[in-house]
Amino acid sequence: ITAGQIFSIALFFGVLGLGFLRPRFWCRHVCPSGAVFSVANVFRAGERKVEDTCIKCNKCIEICPFDAIKADFTTRTSDCTLCQTCGGVCPTHAIKFVDRWDTHLLKAENDPPTNETKLTRRGLLTGVAAGAVIATAIRIPLPIARGSDVPVIRPPGSVPEPDFLQLCIRCGECFKACPNNVLQPMSFSGGINNLWTPEAVPSWSGCEPSCNNCGQVCPTGAIRALPLPEKAAARMGLAIVNEVTCLPYAGKEACDLCIVECKAAGYDAIGVQRVGTQVDDEGMPIEGSGFEAPVINADLCVGCGLCETRCINVNVKAKGLLEKTAIFVEAGEGKEDRITTGSYIQLAADRKKAKLQAAPDTAYSTDS
Repeated sequence: ITAGQIFSIALFFGVLGLGFLRPRFWCRHVCPSGAVFSVANVFRAGERKVEDTCIKCNKCIEICPFDAIKADFTTRTSDCTLCQTCGGVCPTHAIKFVDRWDTHLLKAENDPPTNETKLTRRGLLTGVAAGAVIATAIRIPLPIARGSDVPVIRPPGSVPEPDFLQLCIRCGECFKACPNNVLQPMSFSGGINNLWTPEAVPSWSGCEPSCNNCGQVCPTGAIRALPLPEKAAARMGLAIVNEVTCLPYAGKEACDLCIVECKAAGYDAIGVQRVGTQVDDEGMPIEGSGFEAPVINADLCVGCGLCETRCINVNVKAKGLLEKTAIFVEAGEGKEDRITTGSYIQLAADRKKAKLQAAPDTAYSTDS
């Protein structure tokens, strides 16, 4: 559980608790959908009116499902849906639904006094929006305002980050469709813009090679719907080996967990090199000394995170050999593929071709 999840739980119960301040507090003062719909009341032709024959019996207030009737029995126009329920229980038929300009025989307002503080949905939302604008303008030095500078590991097939944040509606469908739960909602650590957007978390789980569910269920195209061959070529990030803590590099013991896991997933993006080889008195390497250590092939790695998950589950959690994973996935420029259209397979081929063209030709020697 993270700080963001704790905040979400507290927010949920906080919203419920607001109902003790005023009935239907969320619907009346916070709900953005209600605020949008209530704008139509500005152009209303009809309105609920109360005549001076009102006997102040309170029946209309008690039965109103939207708490749209003030203590003086007049109407909170932005909340009233003209359902006419109140009119059905009025014993004196003092409630009428007429055009907004009808002022015939109306009861006096504020009798009895309402003692209400005017707090409308639009007023509250305007205040929140103004606070957000001010926070952005003065660049408050808090994580909640600025977020982290570390690039986010997005699901495979995600469009470029600016487009992704515009398209993602935080619907949660990708979380539900992910079989490994590698996709998790972001907390405030990524800033307000990233809040509740999907992030791949290899420390929890790796991305399943046989799955392309997230792109299939994304309703807006923030995550592209990719066939499995395309998905297998789409880089989420790049695995990095920490040579200081990795068991073979540190000379502690042999370990090939990440190598085996990557090969089993079908990527085979982690090769080996022998490290820590000892030499004899003549300077010749002693056979069998040293360890085979993992080496990342950046051309094949897609940043699925299966290697990181395996290292954490075994070396960190099960055996306690490491405090944290010795192999991890990073996103960012040159480590991920984020394209709106086109083929990831072709992109990988073009990248490999460009790399070969940029490399010096070592196939021939000029020595005679």
